Amino acid sequence: MITSKTNFLALIGNPVNHSLSPIMHNAAIKYLGLDLIYFSIPCNEKDFEIVIKSLSKINCKGINITIPFKEKVLNYCSKISPLAEQIKAVNTLKPNGRGEWDGINTDVEGLIYPLENYNFENKKAIILGSGGAARSAIQGLINLNMSEIIVISRNQISLKSLLNDFNNQKLIKGISSNSQYIHNFINSADLILNTTPVGMINHSSTKEELPFGDNFWTSLKSKTIVYDLIYNPQETPLLNFSRKRGCQTINGMKMLVAQGAKSLSYWTDGLKIPIDIMEEAIKKHI
Repeated sequence: MITSKTNFLALIGNPVNHSLSPIMHNAAIKYLGLDLIYFSIPCNEKDFEIVIKSLSKINCKGINITIPFKEKVLNYCSKISPLAEQIKAVNTLKPNGRGEWDGINTDVEGLIYPLENYNFENKKAIILGSGGAARSAIQGLINLNMSEIIVISRNQISLKSLLNDFNNQKLIKGISSNSQYIHNFINSADLILNTTPVGMINHSSTKEELPFGDNFWTSLKSKTIVYDLIYNPQETPLLNFSRKRGCQTINGMKMLVAQGAKSLSYWTDGLKIPIDIMEEAIKKHI
């Protein structure tokens, strides 16, 4: 029950109506008996600054940041964790008691959670997209000892910025989505990881069902693992297409739960979070 003493946690992004974060967080909060509530806040780009500053002045105990604000929010943090500083992306904020935010990134740990039982040492990976989630993906794949990471993007400005921030990592290369060598890269990839929103419920900025269009995927081989960070729907058009090609597929549910549990632990000063309760709550909802 919400009372005058109840504090809240929030997810800020656009879009967020599809998000299952409130369901899994509130399930864990109820299990732990905490006087908290978690909800999502849709936010336009022009309103982000006033929203983030306003929340620091009331009883908000933590914020998750999602598309498209994971890089922009760095400008509103008084302190940033070394990992978040390294990848230039923040997905979790906590008030520091002085009306300011401390920022960390839990996406990297969440992203590699469903990959931990694979051996990717000296394997080749492709990351689709060059936003904040792609930065977390790069660091995660570096941690998994990949030998080559190709970042493919339409946005050459964000791609250039990303490559500049990782210029000390020689295994990372960036190419345009219309490169003549795309099919060679797709054909030889051991892992393809989608960080774009194409395929997400309520995402309508493009008419494409598959990232970068159908022709982009004609050389996909069955040996490739295809990992889509989208979790709603559980099987995106990309995962459906890849499964039919014989590929092993992974959706973003386990990443969502793992990064969310890490955030909730951070907000509650290290409480042990029931990951199984969070995952079960999502499965019941979908």
